[in-house]
Amino acid sequence: MPIHSFRPLTPSGRFTSLNKDVGLSSKRPERALTEHKHKTGGRNVYGRVTSRHRGGGHKQLYRIIDFKRDLLDLPAKVQALEYDPNRSANIALVAYATGEKRYILAPKGLKVGDSIFASNKATTNDFTVGNNFPLHLIPPSTRLHNVELIPGRGAQIARTAGTSLELVAVENGRATLKMPSGELRFVHPNCRATIGEVGNGDHNQQSLGKAGRRRWLGVRPTVRGMAMNPVDHPNGGGQGKSKGGGGRQQLVSPWGQLAKGFPTRRRSKISNSQIIVHHNGRKPRGKK
Repeated sequence: MPIHSFRPLTPSGRFTSLNKDVGLSSKRPERALTEHKHKTGGRNVYGRVTSRHRGGGHKQLYRIIDFKRDLLDLPAKVQALEYDPNRSANIALVAYATGEKRYILAPKGLKVGDSIFASNKATTNDFTVGNNFPLHLIPPSTRLHNVELIPGRGAQIARTAGTSLELVAVENGRATLKMPSGELRFVHPNCRATIGEVGNGDHNQQSLGKAGRRRWLGVRPTVRGMAMNPVDHPNGGGQGKSKGGGGRQQLVSPWGQLAKGFPTRRRSKISNSQIIVHHNGRKPRGKK
């Protein structure tokens, strides 16, 4: 969607650039496809803050998204494109021939009135934007989004605005995917994927323009560790703006966790064993 700048009538307007809601419906979301969204303010069940800088923000209804696409061989017509406050991508309201309605992520190029479907069989002309198939039916080099990691679990990969991945090949009972980060990994060929890339690709070009708009999104202020005192943060203290000490100070979290160049990804034997090449070009340990 195009980026809209404002006349600098106010100080904040001078720096504000937002997405234009071109083609998005202004109606309320489908009542049957929404549910209450409880906000935690970043606190766990004991009331302790476990995720900092969260709190406040506007009320939001959660839209129930169909990530499984399990209504097979039924054509669905796109009735509306809508804004979703819970994600960077826009969503599409589709109505199936049976009358059932569902929300899906709106891919780039999908328009109101288009017809889409999901199936376990396909012909050459079926690989159009919005259609959903198992990976073993999709030709190589196709751009995909909304891809399953485990068959039947529902899509987990490539769901953010403007994102897509590439199907490299399907051979030896495994499908090879090239992720947006450049990582290569295997998944089961029965995992389902949707053709095309997620829409609203200009989402990351927005400039919120003022602190208040960030607060509307539920994000509270962040204070740099270097601006604190040593008693409050490992990077605090020093005379003036300084990274302190005799040498270069390591940038860490308030609890000493390294902030840069230190892997924080959780170790999962099942998932990590399927990675061929990491996003930084390195192969996983133990693989030649």
